[in-house]
Amino acid sequence: MRPPESRPKPRQLTALAKVLAALSLTGALSACNTVVLNPAGDVARQQGDLVVISTLLMLLIIVPVMAATVLFAWRYRASNKEAVYQPDWDHSTQLELLIWTAPLLIIICLGALTWVTTHLLDPYRTIGRIDATTPVAANAKPLEVEVVALDWKWLFIYPEQGVATVNELVVPTGRPLQFKITSSSVMNSFYVPAMAGQIYAMPGMETRLHAVVNKPIETVGFSANYSGAGFSNMRFATHAVTEADFAKWTADVKAGTPATNGETGGNLDRAAYLELEKPSEKVPATRYATVVPNLYDAIVDMCVEPGKMCMSEMMALDARGGLGKAGIRNVEMLAYDKHGREAAATANANPNAAIQRELAWVRALCRQMPGSAPDKTVKAPANLRSLTGAGMAAPQSLPLFGKDEQALSAPKGEPVAANEAAHSSQISRN
Repeated sequence: MRPPESRPKPRQLTALAKVLAALSLTGALSACNTVVLNPAGDVARQQGDLVVISTLLMLLIIVPVMAATVLFAWRYRASNKEAVYQPDWDHSTQLELLIWTAPLLIIICLGALTWVTTHLLDPYRTIGRIDATTPVAANAKPLEVEVVALDWKWLFIYPEQGVATVNELVVPTGRPLQFKITSSSVMNSFYVPAMAGQIYAMPGMETRLHAVVNKPIETVGFSANYSGAGFSNMRFATHAVTEADFAKWTADVKAGTPATNGETGGNLDRAAYLELEKPSEKVPATRYATVVPNLYDAIVDMCVEPGKMCMSEMMALDARGGLGKAGIRNVEMLAYDKHGREAAATANANPNAAIQRELAWVRALCRQMPGSAPDKTVKAPANLRSLTGAGMAAPQSLPLFGKDEQALSAPKGEPVAANEAAHSSQISRN
């Protein structure tokens, strides 16, 4: 039997437990996914490089400070009788220069780096390169994808291909990508770590994201902004495939072939969208072989419901003085609360004679066609290596309306022509 004095003390056991816990955490970290620092997309890779470079610049201060802390604690310990004791010392010009100059230089470097990369990686700016050695071809046409954040799922519309998917994003490799992003209800956030940074999605507004994927991958995108009970399940499969495989995938969707463990939804018209818009969780990947034209514009303009005035038309009428009492019912249908909108639409579905006159007079002034958000895309700079801003233009403020701004100068009493194009919706630059 061990003598009592040789048994481990409780304090020693506690220290041993801490060491074992630290080692177990280190082992767990070895399995972490480092996709943020090793992504497949060039934009995400540049963002990851920015994180690494910024960290290294800050470590130029942190590491010497930590080393100096250990050195001073050891050198001026109580048992070191050879250490110089100077209780009246209070100033050193050399130390002051070192203490202030080094952080100042690091801040200058961080500021210059942040300025250039913030503009070059602006999500509204078209990409200027496919990777570090391959510029974008002059005749390259980006793939446009219209993204809608729903409760609690993601809708992807491919206007060029005429198809749509739910919770499945497929893009070709080596081709510039342009995402137009909005939301149907609350603020959300679109994020595919392997492709590019996250960008917010907001109802009644449109945000943009430009990116590229350099190699075939299968990854996951998700919502990075809490949006309610089903938020944790707002994930979608993301596939980057070759151009040939993307063409094959498009043909399969048009032919009605469902995704693996998924479903097929047929035609995505306005009625189907209103049904899809209802809150639901853990929705399997769904493919739509056809999409009604201008559906995305109607979503942004908040006028998918039949007979509802578009937000852009309401803004245009308000800019000319409004419609007074006659426009009250249209304002009710623009209510942000969906239940309020549905109640107003139901009430206007079977109107009496007085309501019919009001609605007819208001609708006669408008096309009841959705406007489109103004295209505020910024072109990629010709010189990507310049540290002076790479020839980028100064930031411009965004107008309230789009291409029909001259309509604001028209007399307030002049009615809006029935065939006049609707004003564009307000766009967000978050």
